[in-house]
Amino acid sequence: MASKKFKELQEYSLEDLRVELETTETSYQKMRFDHAIKGLEDPMRLREVRRDIARILTEIRRRELLDAPAEILAGRSRLRTRRRKEA
Repeated sequence: MASKKFKELQEYSLEDLRVELETTETSYQKMRFDHAIKGLEDPMRLREVRRDIARILTEIRRRELLDAPAEILAGRSRLRTRRRKEA
């Protein structure tokens, strides 16, 4: 089941996603600094923000792959097949 944040991110435009990524990364860095200096009231919030950053990056990458030309996607499939055989 997809989280609310993931569904919310799917509605954003690509530019909005990039802005959201920048602001989320900035707030994460500030929270890490504050946690190191004086501690946070809710340190689990760091995990949530880190996962939000990963969700945003995943959505950006998903859109890049949707817009990619067929020859790039075909090469990507060959890479994935080769990696499966090596493992």
